[in-house]
Amino acid sequence: MGNWVVNHWFSVLFLATWLGLNVFLFVHAFLSYEKADKYYYTREILGSTLAWARASARCLNFNSMLILLPVCRNLLSFLRGTCSFCRRTLRKQLDHNLTFHKLVAYMICLHTAIHIIAHLFNFEQYSRSRQATDGSLASILSTLSHQGKEEDSWLNPMQSPNMTVEYVTFTSIAGLTGVIITIALVLMVTSAMEFIRRSYFEVFWYTHHIFIIYFIGLGIHGIGGIVRGQTEESLNESHPHRCAESFKQWDDHDSHCKHPRFEGLPAESWKWILAPGVLCILERILRFYRSQQKVVITKVVMHPSKVLELQMNKRGFSMEVGQYIFVNCPSVSYLEWHPFTLTSAPEEDFFSIHIRAVGDWTEKLIRAFEQQCSPIPRIEVDGPFGTVSEDVFQYEVVVLVGAGIGVTPFASILKSIWYKFRHADHNLKTQTIYFYWICRETGAFAWFNDLLASLEREMEELGKVDFLNYRLFLTGWDSNIASHATLNFDKATDILTGLKQKTSFGRPMWDNEFSTIANAHPRSVVGVFLCGPQTLAKSLSKCCRQYSSLDPRKVQFYFNKENF
Repeated sequence: MGNWVVNHWFSVLFLATWLGLNVFLFVHAFLSYEKADKYYYTREILGSTLAWARASARCLNFNSMLILLPVCRNLLSFLRGTCSFCRRTLRKQLDHNLTFHKLVAYMICLHTAIHIIAHLFNFEQYSRSRQATDGSLASILSTLSHQGKEEDSWLNPMQSPNMTVEYVTFTSIAGLTGVIITIALVLMVTSAMEFIRRSYFEVFWYTHHIFIIYFIGLGIHGIGGIVRGQTEESLNESHPHRCAESFKQWDDHDSHCKHPRFEGLPAESWKWILAPGVLCILERILRFYRSQQKVVITKVVMHPSKVLELQMNKRGFSMEVGQYIFVNCPSVSYLEWHPFTLTSAPEEDFFSIHIRAVGDWTEKLIRAFEQQCSPIPRIEVDGPFGTVSEDVFQYEVVVLVGAGIGVTPFASILKSIWYKFRHADHNLKTQTIYFYWICRETGAFAWFNDLLASLEREMEELGKVDFLNYRLFLTGWDSNIASHATLNFDKATDILTGLKQKTSFGRPMWDNEFSTIANAHPRSVVGVFLCGPQTLAKSLSKCCRQYSSLDPRKVQFYFNKENF
């Protein structure tokens, strides 16, 4: 389990650095507002909630700066494909981009809650101080703004004792933008829940683009300058340590202490989000330009189990195994883009995807292509983008695990293997492939039966029967199918697939499979690739740790999971 430890500690180090920066920024901002003389009089009204509000705002800005970077797909593809420093261990950290995106979002939610609660207390304190008639320092400071004095004398945004918190909230820039970006954040986070994202992808897709409103609102949130501090000039004239106790004599002509003057804090959020915002805009421009390039559909195939195969051509399109593209069909939805793994090989003169009907958008798309009397719908393509599967040929031994339509990235890999053997590619590092395909229904196996049959024949002709070891598992069956398979077990080919490898019923016993592979390759580096559900990912990840040797010279399993 040596490689797992290294990867794990890299991930831990990265997360610890991020968390450490959050803690540092929070503590630094908190102490600044809690101790600085500039905010002495502000604290007299608000107390410690001033520091809580400003510290959480600092962390909000920091994480809002980071939230866009993990979803800049062209940037990640560049780092994955061209940076020489992105070796295997470092490159694996790029595969956690969506996980980090979610963690940053959770951190934003946490600090948003702290910021809102702190400001609710602040507004309550502003209101109480404005209504107070006890002659306290807080009440005197709250009336400074409205005695016909200079414009920079006010400290309390409540202009009169009758002004309500709700009025200030919805009439000030800070209050109104705060409400807007909070609503936007709630909508984005709730619509990104696993259930909604899987079952109602359109809701997730549209709602998540409210991030534009969020960032615009965040950029102008601090313009109003509601939270104020004493000006530098006023500090020199009437330092609070010298003048706070004699606040009742501020109006006396012979007093050395004058009324303090205040200034609003300059807006800071835009400085944090400017660079990633520009990067995101450039990313979108590039993706829009590529999406407008003409796509020619050369072949349409309807497979069993409502799976549509599209073969396409596009000028300048260049791909690697396991990559994915975003697809848009304007006749179905002008704005929606959905990710699909490429099922073609780089050696082919076209690129292809397989689309299974799992939602409104995919069902409408398949229906549009099934209507032969109508013209073929126009397709727009953005990509390709890199994934973890690009690393597949860096391993001596490869384990591919696909669940249902999750087999698509491995179709690209297996096709590329077939071409490499046909052209006698001596640079191929991979010596053995173990391929596991888990399906619920027999019709799904028909998607790539021809490909597997071709690979079987190719390996036999080349005398490399042991190169490809594949197992097909059927998890949904009835007694008739099982009985029929049992009666025909002695036949040379499987009755369900027509392949020489017999279909297994149930799920793989992963402990047995990993133990067999570890014994067969005691000194190899094994890359385990999964495109499937999270529950299966946990099982495979656990097996990779369990069956990797502590001795780095012996068998090592590297777990890799597809993320879109």
